[in-house]
Amino acid sequence: MNSTQGKLYLIPTTLGDNAPLEVLPMSVKKIIELTNTFIVENEKTARRFIKKISSGKSQADLQIFHLNKFTDAIELPEFLEPCLKGINVGLLSEAGCPGVADPGADIVKLAHQKNIKVVPLVGPSSILMAMMSSGMNGQRFTFNGYLPIDKGERKKEIKRLERLSYEQNQSQIFIETPYRNNKMIEDLSHVLEKNTNICVACDITLPSEFIKTQSAMEWTKNKVDLHKRPTIFIIHKD
Repeated sequence: MNSTQGKLYLIPTTLGDNAPLEVLPMSVKKIIELTNTFIVENEKTARRFIKKISSGKSQADLQIFHLNKFTDAIELPEFLEPCLKGINVGLLSEAGCPGVADPGADIVKLAHQKNIKVVPLVGPSSILMAMMSSGMNGQRFTFNGYLPIDKGERKKEIKRLERLSYEQNQSQIFIETPYRNNKMIEDLSHVLEKNTNICVACDITLPSEFIKTQSAMEWTKNKVDLHKRPTIFIIHKD
């Protein structure tokens, strides 16, 4: 790699509205203070996060590139042009770690193709933190993203993941749109076999954090309100 090139820093953010330095190391603050060019999903929230981390940083000096579902792939090479000119660029996620269940993966892939050094910084990943605290198999697990919305297709997918978990001894991780979380735990507790374990990890790192693993049968008896709360679901059938 060319030593005169800038680097692409993968900058983690908080998982909710808490003080950044409660969950992020000082190395993140240092890189933000030294960086003025950022690739972000939402400019308003990114600027607010940067200001929280480094209140004295000039917002007017920031160069912001937008990377979201409306960004055309043809625009991406432009975002890394500063690196080719010796300027470091920071890639910010909306929550957690860039590139993990996040559109930033496209930029990271392109950086590798352009031989730009990629530097991941330490920060909270809701997927890994949920896995850590689930008590399930942390040696073999799969993140499946979102399950189908259609009721019939969703039921089939839940049963498929349960079967895969049993056959492969593999924990199955997935997420849901926050306003459908309560329906998800209801579906899981009724579709899965009664002894299949379900972990619900909600509001990770926040004061309202809730993490609980119990059987599908136990979830039918012990209700929890997950409405509009960021949640990770994990299932494992022994």
